[in-house]
Amino acid sequence: MFYMGYETGLIGSLTLASDGESITGCWFDNDRYFGIGVDGPMEQAGDLDVFAQAREWLDRYFAGGAPDPRELPLGARATEFQARVREAMLDIPYGETTTYGEIAKRIERETGKRQSARAVGGAVGHNPLCLIVPCHRVVGANGNLTGFGGGIDMKVKLLEHERAMKDSFTLPKKGTALKGIPGASLKYYGAKEG
Repeated sequence: MFYMGYETGLIGSLTLASDGESITGCWFDNDRYFGIGVDGPMEQAGDLDVFAQAREWLDRYFAGGAPDPRELPLGARATEFQARVREAMLDIPYGETTTYGEIAKRIERETGKRQSARAVGGAVGHNPLCLIVPCHRVVGANGNLTGFGGGIDMKVKLLEHERAMKDSFTLPKKGTALKGIPGASLKYYGAKEG
């Protein structure tokens, strides 16, 4: 596994992971689930072609463009349910939002099996491809901004960047969505080395 860092200029640094062919991870440096889906150590290798593609995609996004995430070869591991939630997130247009409940209804229509917004929230929260698979575009019922691994401030910045932030959205007063884990990337690499 390989990794590279990317400075966003808006929300701090991102770390991207790859198996050499596809993007297998993208995390905020304070992501509660930094490194999820990666087994073993990663080697720094920013010169891979797949990372060049990702840098170009991220450059366009942070310059105000709306690049399609499906332009990138995405290869993060997922259960069948997580893959369905990921596909639903990939279908959320730039500058728009949806709810956990709406994603649950979509999956229920596709599978014929009842789904809960809470289960969708768990899959969204463990998204190993933050920003690229736009988990920041998923909000709670009635516009509650909940459940974001990088912290609620980062979610707000991304929604503002996309002009998708609405006055009707409400910020949580307590809970895990308020903050990420400061230094999560450093703790991850320290744990892998130690």
